[in-house]
Amino acid sequence: LKRGKEEDVSIQMLSVQPDTKPKGCAGCNRKIKDRYLLKALDKYWHEDCLKCACCDCRLGEVGSTLYTKANLILCRRDYLRLFGVTGNCAACSKLIPAFEMVMRAKENVYHLDCFACQLCNQRFCVGDKFFLKNNMILCQTDYEEGLMKEGYAPQVR
Repeated sequence: LKRGKEEDVSIQMLSVQPDTKPKGCAGCNRKIKDRYLLKALDKYWHEDCLKCACCDCRLGEVGSTLYTKANLILCRRDYLRLFGVTGNCAACSKLIPAFEMVMRAKENVYHLDCFACQLCNQRFCVGDKFFLKNNMILCQTDYEEGLMKEGYAPQVR
């Protein structure tokens, strides 16, 4: 069992060896006679018994991690929905749910769809340069045009 942060627990899938005594399932208390079992929280589980307390998804199928808090066993999405920190998008000011993927620039957080140049609306791809000026995200072209208007020449390297 490998632990990350306190609520983050890894799930191991193990093959049941035919010559070993069957282990008891922490979920249903029956013997595990299946070909595979899960090990998490220092306990053994049937694949069907290790489920999210909210959405009932099988945790061994949705990833290799489960989350625990307030005596609940949860998938990542429900853990973040219940206990994650939410905030507002710096571009549109709408709420960003805790489970949603985001983009960050310094202390600003953005919806993925909102992370675009705030002058020309150009979306950024991985590796594109962007600039944060006066709390606005700008593409390289708009940033350099703004510098020219202000009387600064960008340094080209």
